[in-house]
Amino acid sequence: MIIVGGSSSKDLAKELARILDCQYIQALSTRFPDGECYTRIDSEPFNDDVVIVQNTYPDSNLIEMFLLQNAVKNLGAKSITLVIPYFGYARQDRIFKPGEPESAKVISELLDKSCDRVITIDIHKEDVLRYFSCKTKDLKAAESIADYFKGKGIDIVMSPDIGAAGRAKDVGTRMGVDYDHLEKTRLSGTEVRIQPANADCTGKNVLIVDDIIATGGTIIAATEQLKAAGAKSVTVACTHGVFVNNAIERLTGSSLDGVLCCNTLENTVSHISVANIIAKELRE
Repeated sequence: MIIVGGSSSKDLAKELARILDCQYIQALSTRFPDGECYTRIDSEPFNDDVVIVQNTYPDSNLIEMFLLQNAVKNLGAKSITLVIPYFGYARQDRIFKPGEPESAKVISELLDKSCDRVITIDIHKEDVLRYFSCKTKDLKAAESIADYFKGKGIDIVMSPDIGAAGRAKDVGTRMGVDYDHLEKTRLSGTEVRIQPANADCTGKNVLIVDDIIATGGTIIAATEQLKAAGAKSVTVACTHGVFVNNAIERLTGSSLDGVLCCNTLENTVSHISVANIIAKELRE
């Protein structure tokens, strides 16, 4: 097996190759003066199974993925597996208004043209994978998050809402601690109360888990109210740290005691690695 790392996932691809004890090749990716992507894989013909590790977000990384697929195919890969840590366009999986495209379907069908297997991590809507004709698997980062926080004094795991309660349950169960979800109650036109649905967080170290953090506004508001209600500390961990509009700075400058994400999107707080769960799936 050969691991090819795209520009969006260099560290994750390297770690994956190290765990699997297989050859690693970093693709050369640059930009022409007009912004177009240039990609090259400096290698002899493969004649081996190849794994490409690359995000499809933002658009520039998506184009790079298409080019990497073609390059790997031309080098004679016996099979092509796409490891897509963060799958862009997964949110638009249906037509909500007339004239809209089915973005998830379009992207999936284009990727499907040159691959034999697809592995994603906490894809926003798992049903999107039905658009692929090849084998697919969405892995859950709960195992990686739980392993990271075991023994770090967390008393309870919370999700930001009931929709993500299953994630809190999964992480909490793996850690052997309590879990709950937060509920919003509108008190007036401008005031909202955010509190645990059932648990008492007084004097406890709270871990909030989510799949994606974009702006972080909800997390910051929840943290302030949890602290006001007596929580000893509040840490947040997500799978995909999209972090738009200076979200990292806003989160780290808030009353949060810790901000972390998985290395599906590599940034300054992506200290939780999903390499082990990907390696396990590739071995199987």
